[in-house]
Amino acid sequence: MNHTTKEPTINITREQMIQLLNEDLAGEYQAIIAYTVYSQVLKGAAYTDIARELELHASEELAHAIKIAKQIDYLGGMPCLTPKPVKTSNDPVTMLRADLENERTTVGRYRERIRQAEAMGEFALSETLRAIIVQEQEHEIDLSAALDINVPLPIKPAETKAASTK
Repeated sequence: MNHTTKEPTINITREQMIQLLNEDLAGEYQAIIAYTVYSQVLKGAAYTDIARELELHASEELAHAIKIAKQIDYLGGMPCLTPKPVKTSNDPVTMLRADLENERTTVGRYRERIRQAEAMGEFALSETLRAIIVQEQEHEIDLSAALDINVPLPIKPAETKAASTK
């Protein structure tokens, strides 16, 4: 069979894992900022419930950031300080779609990271990421419901890199 998509690298070094986790941490910072801002600027009766839900998402993303930073420190790295850029808009649907796309990218990255952690024998890291991915998928469900769409199909690891460069 001819595969045109490049398979993700499973066997990585500790230093590469630290770098990848710092990219993930920057994404968690992005989510904290986006959920905090979006939860306050979404207006109208149609968005009251989702705004409240986004506040909860912000606190969950903070917990994720702390867990990722702890793993980076354990691996001997220094947690990053800078978030990925946050998309802003005056349109509530645009905001929710940006959040959904970020969650899809995050879930794809964490799926890849779990495989990498297990290949390294870093099972505690793998379990930490598994717990985080459960909440990230719940966020996908909440955002999809708010947008009145089905949860989009997962992003494959090879697509994750392309999506994160957009």
